[in-house]
Amino acid sequence: MLALFANFRDEFAAGASKAIANWWSEFTLQTKLLAVATLMVSLVMSGLTFWAINTIQQDARLNDTRFGRDLGLLLAANVAPLIADHNLTEVAQFSQRFYSSTSSVRYILYADETGQIFFGIPFWEAEVENSLTIKRRIQLPEDYPGNEDQPMVRQHMTPDGAVTDVFVPLIVNKKYLGVLAVGINPNQTAVISTNFTRDVTIAVFITIWVMVILAGVINALTITKPIKELLVGVKQIAAGNFKQRIDIPLGGELGELILSFNEMAERLERYEEQNIEELTAEKAKLETLVSTIADGAVLIDNNMQVILVNPTARRIFGWEGVDVVGGNILHHLPQSVQMEISRTLYEMAAGESESAEFRLPLKQPTQRTIRILLTTVLNLQRESIKGIAITVQDITREVELNEAKSQFISNISHELRTPLFNIKTYIETLHDYGEDLDIEERQEFLQTVNHETDRLTRLVNDVLDLSKLESGRTYSFDKVDLPQAIEQTLRTYQLNAKDKGIELLQELTPNLPLVLGNYDLLLQVFGNLIGNALKFTPAGGKVVIRAYQLDFNSRHEAGKVRIEISDTGIGIATEDQQAIFDRFFRVENRVHTLEGTGLGLSIVRNIIDRHHSQVNLVSEVGIGTTFWFDLELFEEEILAKVETIPENLEVKTV
Repeated sequence: MLALFANFRDEFAAGASKAIANWWSEFTLQTKLLAVATLMVSLVMSGLTFWAINTIQQDARLNDTRFGRDLGLLLAANVAPLIADHNLTEVAQFSQRFYSSTSSVRYILYADETGQIFFGIPFWEAEVENSLTIKRRIQLPEDYPGNEDQPMVRQHMTPDGAVTDVFVPLIVNKKYLGVLAVGINPNQTAVISTNFTRDVTIAVFITIWVMVILAGVINALTITKPIKELLVGVKQIAAGNFKQRIDIPLGGELGELILSFNEMAERLERYEEQNIEELTAEKAKLETLVSTIADGAVLIDNNMQVILVNPTARRIFGWEGVDVVGGNILHHLPQSVQMEISRTLYEMAAGESESAEFRLPLKQPTQRTIRILLTTVLNLQRESIKGIAITVQDITREVELNEAKSQFISNISHELRTPLFNIKTYIETLHDYGEDLDIEERQEFLQTVNHETDRLTRLVNDVLDLSKLESGRTYSFDKVDLPQAIEQTLRTYQLNAKDKGIELLQELTPNLPLVLGNYDLLLQVFGNLIGNALKFTPAGGKVVIRAYQLDFNSRHEAGKVRIEISDTGIGIATEDQQAIFDRFFRVENRVHTLEGTGLGLSIVRNIIDRHHSQVNLVSEVGIGTTFWFDLELFEEEILAKVETIPENLEVKTV
């Protein structure tokens, strides 16, 4: 019989385990995660609750201990003198009043120095006798301090809770008279609150899990199983089996969903039988035609769903390997394009417009400029809108050519302005005041005009060459005499500075070595920087060009010559200093007082880059600006300088 029962028990356990495993497998991943999350939350909350209960109990015990110690000391202080005088009647009356005045005192016992009880309230109770007394003697703790002044406190458990026992030695004039034992009842409010909190926590924990289990059972029986059947049916339809049907008697939304699925399967089956071959052939023709178009083509319906997209559009928008057909076009377009055309698309879908054109920069997947043409697609009767055709054209090359043309024209106009102005100024001066000038001044003016004419001829070619800097054109570099180039530049701008009341100075260290560079390009740099300094310096200001040689970094490294152009002008704001060298950026855009094309500093940067250096600036608004850059020494000068370095020279880095 026992063997039969054991066999039945094992079979029942195995069957139950299998049933639970099957039942658990019916749940979806979301349901399993929800169950695990519920378990974790309930365990954490239960742990926090029990921790709080334990903390409350510990605080209650600590409060009971403190209360009992203070109460015992108070009582002992009042009765010790009476016991010393053997006034036991007064001790009994005081103790009775004390005991009756509070419900916190469980008992009061008095014993002599031998531990013999001579008075107690109520010492005859069985609980007190069992826990504290043996044959009318107080059972003191083993670690009781004896006749010391400090009381002893301990706790023992009773059906009503933890009772605090306080043992206070009775000492008068350093004479040990006995011991006072006081029992303190536990705080009933704290005990009731703790028990109630614990019971509520357990009830809530059990209720949560009962609800979770019931919800899981209902989910498995009424929701999960029909959804799995529906999922299997959808996969069959996707695989081309349009004869798939679902036969589950359900009501509500799931029943309507299953009914709609069966109706869809029937329609697809009829559609396949009637039109699938013809539609497939037509679609193949259309896709082949669209794929051969050089421009990008996208066809969407009125709900913004993509119907057709050709390879060019996939390449432009980076859709290779992405299934965009059937998805919302706005979810796949780059953010910048989506923001520009989304409103227009909805307006065209609503019939408010028939076509639109956009010209947009595109940064992803590659940086380019595109033109987007939107056109509505009408039905055969041209009465209703069936969709929107999107044509995407890559016009990056066209934009680059237009920009290059604009930059070329801007460079020409900017670079030719200065020499033409100087030539005109000197010729007008000779024409108007030629008789007032001596021969040397007239010769100087004519020489300057001649130089500017030559420079004008060179600038035409140099500006054309400058536009090819990014294309890798090389320039010839030779030895350059900086004082000569600076002197020529200052002569060119001396009259302009005098007319504006600006002092134009040069500070050059004597015997500057020759540098490696392109003379004409450096003239352009000096002209642009000094011209800008004069432009942005008010009357009474000062513009200074400095040139000095930097020290050698080591015996085997060549030194450099630093050129600085400083002014006391309006300065450049901090937010403008990063973009000041960009093409067409002009500080006067902010001050609105002066004219310019914004190409001068860009040309300066390109030329200095060609000299394997970098132009820098230090500026403060209202104080002035200093541009500076370094140029390498000509090779012969380097060798000469190196040969003159003493062997024992200590070289320092600047």
